[in-house]
Amino acid sequence: MSNLTSASGEASASSGNRTEIGTSYPQQYLAPPPPTQTQPAKKKRNLPGNPDPDAEVIALSPKSLLATNRFICEICNKGFQRDQNLQLHRRGHNLPWKLKQRTSKEVRKKVYVCPEPNCVHHDPSRALGDLTGIKKHFCRKHGEKKWKCDKCSKKYAVQSDWKAHSKTCGTREYRCDCGTLFSR
Repeated sequence: MSNLTSASGEASASSGNRTEIGTSYPQQYLAPPPPTQTQPAKKKRNLPGNPDPDAEVIALSPKSLLATNRFICEICNKGFQRDQNLQLHRRGHNLPWKLKQRTSKEVRKKVYVCPEPNCVHHDPSRALGDLTGIKKHFCRKHGEKKWKCDKCSKKYAVQSDWKAHSKTCGTREYRCDCGTLFSR
């Protein structure tokens, strides 16, 4: 007896969108069904400077942190950004090589501390979670500002920051309380 009224005048319970005889409501106006199970809480990412306490803490010198090619071939002195790339290169010299295979046991998070001793991110409890992040932090806070905006002469230590600034420099106009227009 689906969606039909019984002899006693009651509506059938199998209808998902009928509440009483002859009255129909769209599904979106009905209350959602009660949750059957509670969803497991999603693991939140640690905020920068609040690393996982079980993570491996890595301290690099400023020189190795800023090096573009940290992995060097012992035969030809060619440098690579990643160990995997060096291992593939070693095949060309007929040297023994081994690509690391990721296993579920081996996956251990790494966090990086700032090499500057008086920096808040030098403390392992305030380490940053990825190599790119610690490089940019070190350059922004402790590095030389090499890139200069041609329009406003503002200097940047990270090239991506300079590029982002250059795209909008001089294009945004701001109005002062006194009525003067200026751009940053």
